[in-house]
Amino acid sequence: MTAEPEHLVLKPRDVQWDWDGLPVRYLDDDAFLTHFANVLNILLPEGEEWFLTVFQQAVPMIRDDRLREDVIGFIGQEAMHAQAHQSLMDHFNRAGLDTGGFIAQLHWFFREMLGDRGLTGRAAHGWLIERVAIIAAIEHVTSFLGDWILGARALDDLDKHEKAEAVLDLYRWHGAEEVEHRAVAYDLFTHLDGRYRHRVRAHLVAFPVLLYWWVRGLRHLMAADPLGAGKPRPRDWFRGARRGLLPSPRAVVRLFFSYLRPGYHPSRYGSTAQAVAYLASSPAARAALH
Repeated sequence: MTAEPEHLVLKPRDVQWDWDGLPVRYLDDDAFLTHFANVLNILLPEGEEWFLTVFQQAVPMIRDDRLREDVIGFIGQEAMHAQAHQSLMDHFNRAGLDTGGFIAQLHWFFREMLGDRGLTGRAAHGWLIERVAIIAAIEHVTSFLGDWILGARALDDLDKHEKAEAVLDLYRWHGAEEVEHRAVAYDLFTHLDGRYRHRVRAHLVAFPVLLYWWVRGLRHLMAADPLGAGKPRPRDWFRGARRGLLPSPRAVVRLFFSYLRPGYHPSRYGSTAQAVAYLASSPAARAALH
């Protein structure tokens, strides 16, 4: 077994992809499978911009030098994630996949519902901590997805458009960095507050809300598919999971309950060594070195 690195210096990678020629349905000509993945491209730019705003506000409150370094590295990586997924969504918008209305809803949710709300003093401080706890709960999900896609070998054998290899590299590069920095948000929350009841409360809010936006985004994308895709059905998810092409419902249930364990820490889930190995082989990450 490959030894886990003790401590990584988190750094953003200036990755780029050429999406010209990529069709709207790039995985097995399957609308559900493709748009299940594409939800990432509409949720992440808005969500990660919100992450950046919250963490930038939290940086002056950090009293530990190593954690401050990790948070700054996290901010840099998340900024690149938002930019990379936005570039893919821009390509699909130009191809006729209209997401403008849904993006407007996400913008309102993150900027207004989860924004600063004009609070000051202790109320502003408490709301900032609450949002850090929410981000820690969301990162629990994103690091799971990152670890899953790094090991999803069935995707390699799938019938897909040649440009889909670049999309898989995008998802796996992002997933590897999610695994790299999987403990940062949790450690920041622990540093600033750390109370179990606050962690659980944030999780009980964040997990179902994230699922809600994912399902809503999937429905929107399938309705907006210029080729006509119908409506998503639960059996489509079960079918994809049986083929090893999507995380299974059972794994998602386990994911939910694992965060409730009093002794939970993100470092116990996922493999940093696997993430680092992928980043060393990723075509885009390698190109960013030159």
